Amino acid sequence: MKRIESRDNKWVKRLNGLKIKKNRDKEGVFVAEGLRFISEVPADWPVEVYAVSETFSCENDLSAYEKKAEVLCLPDALFASVCDTENPQGILAVCKKLNWDEDKVFTKETPFFVLAEELNDPGNLGTVIRTADACGADAVFLSKGSVDLYNPKVLRSTMGSLFHVPVFQNVDLKEISSQLKENHIPLYAAHLKGDTYPYGLDLKQSCAFIIGNEARGLSDDAADLCNRWVKIPMPGQAESLNASIAAGVLMYEVVRQRLK
Repeated sequence: MKRIESRDNKWVKRLNGLKIKKNRDKEGVFVAEGLRFISEVPADWPVEVYAVSETFSCENDLSAYEKKAEVLCLPDALFASVCDTENPQGILAVCKKLNWDEDKVFTKETPFFVLAEELNDPGNLGTVIRTADACGADAVFLSKGSVDLYNPKVLRSTMGSLFHVPVFQNVDLKEISSQLKENHIPLYAAHLKGDTYPYGLDLKQSCAFIIGNEARGLSDDAADLCNRWVKIPMPGQAESLNASIAAGVLMYEVVRQRLK
């Protein structure tokens, strides 16, 4: 274990730099914060370095971390300065970005996908990914203009689910819709003008749902790519649902039908 005490240390500067997207993109890494999140990192996943607070190092056995990568120990205040959270849990890890095989997800027997157009809120995206993981979705596709998957708030909201379900960023929705058609996978839009409820669809077969932007909803161009528009029943007075809630309702209808 290496002890670091200076704010001018190269590792301290690098960890602070990784709070910025362009630096994460350049290095191909992201920062996982918190014991629970780090416990979800697969055993074979490349970790460059762990950083721990002095208090954490005194209270925990670090041998498992030291076997996998170098461990840096920082005074509590210095450790807090490199974290994104207000109340850090005392450990973070610099991990290599995920590299899923897009072609492979289309080889599933009855694939189930979730697409999102310009989903901007980190909490919404993290919740969609976590729900997709819980529902057994085969992949999540994010259009250009969506919030960065490796945004710290997105990562925390996934609760580690990004390690379990393939997520593809900056996809061209027209290209993905073409792939869906080639593989006979219908694309359904959650849309206020839908002509059927999700319960009226056969979701035991291959399917994909697309969710729109939190403020604007689905664009006309994206809606036109779909095989059918689907509406979620809302007997109350609300005009619409939160994007992640709408996604959850649709995903769990897939689960309900497939568990029968």
